[in-house]
Amino acid sequence: MAKLKYTKNELKRQKDDLKRFTRYLPTLVLKKQQLQLEIIKTGQVIHEIEEELDKLVATISPWVGVFAEDVDIKNLIQIKELCTTEENIAGIDIPVFEKIDFKQQQYDLRQTPLWVDFGIKAVKKVSILRARVFLLRKKQGLLAEELRITAQRVNLFEKLMIPQANYNIRKINIVLGDMQTAAVVTGKIAKKKIEQKSMVA
Repeated sequence: MAKLKYTKNELKRQKDDLKRFTRYLPTLVLKKQQLQLEIIKTGQVIHEIEEELDKLVATISPWVGVFAEDVDIKNLIQIKELCTTEENIAGIDIPVFEKIDFKQQQYDLRQTPLWVDFGIKAVKKVSILRARVFLLRKKQGLLAEELRITAQRVNLFEKLMIPQANYNIRKINIVLGDMQTAAVVTGKIAKKKIEQKSMVA
């Protein structure tokens, strides 16, 4: 840390710093609150989707034995691409689920069991729900990291930079005040000595 100078220029610099810190702090606090709220909301959405996924899997489970019989669903449908867009939250880019492109093999409707259509729809829905949860967890991680950094900055401003600037301003004011008082006293002593010399002369 640079040594504190007891000058009017340094006093002005410290006051400018304090002004900047106190102006920037509310923005950081607001960002911190926004991130906390967004993390909570994301957690709730993940919970809702996971509940939906559990219900869907419970509905499909009785069919799993049937799926394994004659036709392997995995050969009929595969994920080709997970498409995302970006959303900016509190200054960070977050991937957002848009859709999944599936690669689906053509199959003969007359030669495949009726459950295959249902199976393909179920696989698509499960894949979409899992992809959404995956991206939401990624979002949660990115937001949590940004929250950690923002919280550190808030603490730095609140507990170190603002108190330090206030302390420096107080200290410089005291030293400058003492210097001014000393200058006045020295001036009076010098004046008195000059007056005494004038009288003697």
